[in-house]
Amino acid sequence: MLGEGIPESRAAYGTELRQRREAAGLTQEALSQRAIMSRTHIAHIEAGRRKPSLEDARRLDQVLETGGLFERFLPTLDDRSLANFFALAAELEQRATMIREYASSLVPGLLQTEAYARAVIRSYFPPRTGEACDKIVVTRLERARMLNDPTTPVMWDLLDEAVLRRPIGGPAVMAEQLRYIADLGESERIRVHVLPFSIGVHPLMEGPAMLMSFDDTPPVAYAEGLQTGHVIDDPSAVQQCHVHYELALSDALSHPDSLALLRAVAEEYERVA
Repeated sequence: MLGEGIPESRAAYGTELRQRREAAGLTQEALSQRAIMSRTHIAHIEAGRRKPSLEDARRLDQVLETGGLFERFLPTLDDRSLANFFALAAELEQRATMIREYASSLVPGLLQTEAYARAVIRSYFPPRTGEACDKIVVTRLERARMLNDPTTPVMWDLLDEAVLRRPIGGPAVMAEQLRYIADLGESERIRVHVLPFSIGVHPLMEGPAMLMSFDDTPPVAYAEGLQTGHVIDDPSAVQQCHVHYELALSDALSHPDSLALLRAVAEEYERVA
């Protein structure tokens, strides 16, 4: 559980540091000696009680050989309402030059309309207060402001047909949501591909995933499950994620056909509404 008053992104940073340190077979004392930091300072960072400096992050990356991970994940989202396990991925997506997503049942957060996002958040248990829901919605919409840039990041969205057919929030909300995605695709801000039910099994069926590429650091992947998610930075594992994505993409509808399907399903919802 998070400590009282500890921001989620800072707690996530501390958890990531502890896991990386233990994977390297180092105690806090051993890491402190190699990184030229006090053991107490490292303990505070791992507990989420202290925000690391840029120099701290660079030393940790060097000692733990994490390829700039801790520098990229400086906790700049302390005031955001994000799930603890997603904080690192949210920081990385804001720095990515290319994002390729797969969505299995829900519209990806970066593409959600306000009404759709509220409908999703209202399904949370235990229920959130109105104020808490507002905060989560604002955070989600702020993340999506990256799409205001006409070119960066390059974004591909691979949507299972279930994303289109699951009526989140009711017909009117779904019609607005699908038209919004289609409009982004028509403007060429994003590239959209739908995986139709007719293809049956495909390599990404286990759950949603995100592949992120950067100008100056190696690519990473993010995979998510029920109340859990993790960033993958092992080169061979990331490469395997790319292979699975490309195999699934090869079975998807073309971009124009996907946009046509989005608009057709939106029309179906509008008739019901």
